[in-house]
Amino acid sequence: MSQRKKNGKKLGVLGGMGSAASAEFLRILAALAPATTDQEHPVVYMIADSDIPDRSTAILGKGPSPQAQVYKDLLQLCDMGADVLAVPCNTVHYFIDRLEQPLPKPLVHIIEATVLAAQKKSPQGAWMLSTLGTAQSGLYQECAQAHNYPIYLPNDEQKEKIQASILEVKANRMTAAGSLVKEVVEELWQERELLVMTACTEIPLGYDASGLPQEKSVSSLGALAAACVDALYD
Repeated sequence: MSQRKKNGKKLGVLGGMGSAASAEFLRILAALAPATTDQEHPVVYMIADSDIPDRSTAILGKGPSPQAQVYKDLLQLCDMGADVLAVPCNTVHYFIDRLEQPLPKPLVHIIEATVLAAQKKSPQGAWMLSTLGTAQSGLYQECAQAHNYPIYLPNDEQKEKIQASILEVKANRMTAAGSLVKEVVEELWQERELLVMTACTEIPLGYDASGLPQEKSVSSLGALAAACVDALYD
């Protein structure tokens, strides 16, 4: 079978939520691209806007909304020449989905990409690890229901530990993040041994540091990168 070819579309990535997750997304995108030379890799425009207000805090009613700044950045990516948009942050899609004005270019939606990847790998269902804001927003629950896919959430104490692991990744304390993820996941597997869906872009980094088996997780970063490859190559 012949190798897939670039279709000429340029990718616009809004990153900075957080910085390590954005860098890991670009690494995975490069690894998944069907390329053997520089010229066969996709053209990527990126804005790493670490000044965007915290998404979970906003959803929980404890901080300012990031919506206006996110919309401005996405429009800037389109002005730079992006034909396809991607945002390697799950929680911010709560605000993207509620934009009053439509985006001028299509968005590869990280939540749908992750749910579909998990459904393909584990049709019987998956655990969802996420920020507190994503869990409360219902983003994944609504998408999973639309695809008739069962997902399961940790209890409140476990959710808090996962939130803590996300903050450890943001602070570049990967060992501590991995310990928290491992503790929660092993508890979840005692209850129901299912695939773990890392529904926050910091959690794949914590999962990588946990020593848990890679084949028992689906990364939202990996799912988004794979969906972007599908959008950029024919």
